[in-house]
Amino acid sequence: MGNSRKIGVVSLGCPKATVDSEHILTRLRADGYELTPSYDDADLVIVNTCGFIDAAVDESLAAIGEALNENGKVIVTGCLGARESLVRSAHPSVLAITGPHAADEVLALVHGHLPPPEATDELVPPQGVRLTPPHYAYLKISEGCNHGCTFCIIPDLRGPLCSRPIGDVLEEADRLVDSGVRELLVISQDTAAYGVDLKYRTGFFGGRPLKTRLKTLCETLSELDVWVRLHYVYPYPVVDELIPLMAEGKILPYLDVPFQHASPRVLKAMQRPASAENNLERIRAWRKICPDLAIRSTFITGFPGETEAEFEELLAFVKEARLDRVGCFPYSPVEGAAANALPGAVPEEVREERRRRLMEVQEDISAEILAAKIGREIVVMVDEVDEEGIVARSTADAPEIDGLVYIDGEYDAQPGDFVRVRVVDADEHDLYAEPA
Repeated sequence: MGNSRKIGVVSLGCPKATVDSEHILTRLRADGYELTPSYDDADLVIVNTCGFIDAAVDESLAAIGEALNENGKVIVTGCLGARESLVRSAHPSVLAITGPHAADEVLALVHGHLPPPEATDELVPPQGVRLTPPHYAYLKISEGCNHGCTFCIIPDLRGPLCSRPIGDVLEEADRLVDSGVRELLVISQDTAAYGVDLKYRTGFFGGRPLKTRLKTLCETLSELDVWVRLHYVYPYPVVDELIPLMAEGKILPYLDVPFQHASPRVLKAMQRPASAENNLERIRAWRKICPDLAIRSTFITGFPGETEAEFEELLAFVKEARLDRVGCFPYSPVEGAAANALPGAVPEEVREERRRRLMEVQEDISAEILAAKIGREIVVMVDEVDEEGIVARSTADAPEIDGLVYIDGEYDAQPGDFVRVRVVDADEHDLYAEPA
């Protein structure tokens, strides 16, 4: 290996896994390793995997195989790493395997196979190594989950809820904003449960005592003068406390709430909190307080035992709720999930046909919601600038998963800038605008 100390990192999966990769990359850089995007000149490759559904497992195993073929020296980490026997059976030649959020273990393994050069913190920016563009960043506030949803194995992979101390979260947010970040994307497995496991223990930031709870965190983050966007927020009563903050402009009027279904029987079989009726009432109450609130959610079609009538209940909910953004997935069995043992498996083609029907309904709703914005002036954040114009996002659009705002016209703008535009057109997903 000579004096080479180059590490390649492949990061797969959700934003929580992205944050794990960022922590690993930051630690590697602090230890003096060089980071490379190429297999060819890497002395070792780390593959951070996803293992939630079958498609993710297949993608992760394929990525491991590619890294082995192209490089040969591979350490596997992440959610699929928690299923070591599966990884070993497919790729017995990997150097080592760890589970998720295991930066210490990954670093120890790297040291064992490729002793580090002289460490120097000067190589690492204060905000750490980031995989997102410079103007936005994920802020992970907790790890794990206490729910026992029957279709999910996340608690088995990532453990129970473990909230970060509020002072640590706020210090990281402060460093990110100092580095130029203009939007903080608050993430976890269960954002609304933040602090429950710590009994809302008091922490400190800027010399102030602060309770470890979501409302306090959001209020304090709002002092940093950036967009604050909440993801993975279960519909607990604590969410009601956040809506006035959105109405007052302290945090973005945006909620990512994974409702998953609307049929009471299916929700019970899923072991999901809340009922469809309560959710509809609360959505109405939220919008009464904050009319500009954008709600994103995800749903599963074809859950074991789901009847056509129960699917129609879900469709009725979607039509009544008129959510701004919706993702829908046909049920996919996950190895180790309790739902696998439930009776009434729905044929794959029916699962997919129901998904398609739901998304057709949602496309009409989305088109109507976006069309109603034509003629309005809104503030957007610039994501990209090129010769064709500007690509931006509104407060209703999270990066990577929601829509975009395409702006025609001359602007002296850079990614991360806020600009005011007038909406002139819309389709099912995106807005089109001009300088206001």
